[in-house]
Amino acid sequence: MGTGRVVAVFGAYGHTGRFVVAELLERGFTPVLAGRDESRLLALADSRPGLGVRPATVDDPASLDRALAGADAVVNCAGPFATTAAPVIEAALRAGIPYVDVAAEIEANLDTFAHFAERAAAAGTLVVPAMAFFGGLGDLLVTAAAGDWKEADEVHVAYGLSGWHPTAGTRTAGAVSRERRDGRRVVFEGGGLRYRDDAPPALEWTFPEPLGVRSVIGEFTMADVVTVPSHLGVPEVRTYMTAEAARDLASPDTPAPAAVDGRGRSDQTFLVEAVVRSGGEERRAVARGRDIYAVSAPLAVEAVERALTGRAGTVGVASAGAAFDAAAFLRALSPHVSVDLPR
Repeated sequence: MGTGRVVAVFGAYGHTGRFVVAELLERGFTPVLAGRDESRLLALADSRPGLGVRPATVDDPASLDRALAGADAVVNCAGPFATTAAPVIEAALRAGIPYVDVAAEIEANLDTFAHFAERAAAAGTLVVPAMAFFGGLGDLLVTAAAGDWKEADEVHVAYGLSGWHPTAGTRTAGAVSRERRDGRRVVFEGGGLRYRDDAPPALEWTFPEPLGVRSVIGEFTMADVVTVPSHLGVPEVRTYMTAEAARDLASPDTPAPAAVDGRGRSDQTFLVEAVVRSGGEERRAVARGRDIYAVSAPLAVEAVERALTGRAGTVGVASAGAAFDAAAFLRALSPHVSVDLPR
């Protein structure tokens, strides 16, 4: 457990940030509340007596250094990550502490690998981007399913969401990504990212029970196309999203998630299935749980805990599957996530 170790949470007052703060406290860490809006930080601190408040902005490196002073690690929950990731990583490198973020933005995650891989490795610092529901969970499932395979012919990750009430941060991040792509969509095929102007295909996916056969949007590309190929040799990574969830996300009228329990979780449920194929053989792994935003907190905090207790297998920029024992990591997420893994 955390045993009082200090973890700075940048964007602590955001929707996912609040879940991360709660998870850190539950595990015995001491969160430091950091972010750009001092009034929102103070309001959060009122509900969490005894926690330090450290306002900081990404255009003021000195403020970020103050926010991370004395911290053992930092979790970046503040999007859009195209703006926040690089400055907070820079501050983490100056402080010599592990960095974890919950970025779902494909381009921001690509930037992290491209710009910080060599520097983080040289500094002996672990940087884990996309340590969240999108990017992190799928990568862990793929890695656990692949097992001893270091290469594969194709990877498929199907997201069975009961619905998707996006946060304001999700909408902003999506807008930033669309702008960076000039409105195009992106797929991972032929061993790299390809940008396309056509509409994604409407397909069906047979999920494990209780979902069964569902309509999905094919090539609904998420951060898995960055995390998985970063350490598994594979020419094709495809991701799919249940059609009703994709419609929710696309509609400007879909409200933000509403809490229905004491932990602040919504009633959204999910089933994620990862399929890895190689040489005619197929391996699968499945995860089930509730609230994609809430579950990002145990994913991120488990990564911090493993990094601080010597259970990361590397330094530098690494995805969840490359940094950690994927099967052990997934099993440690109970009771937040139930998993079915290959034996």
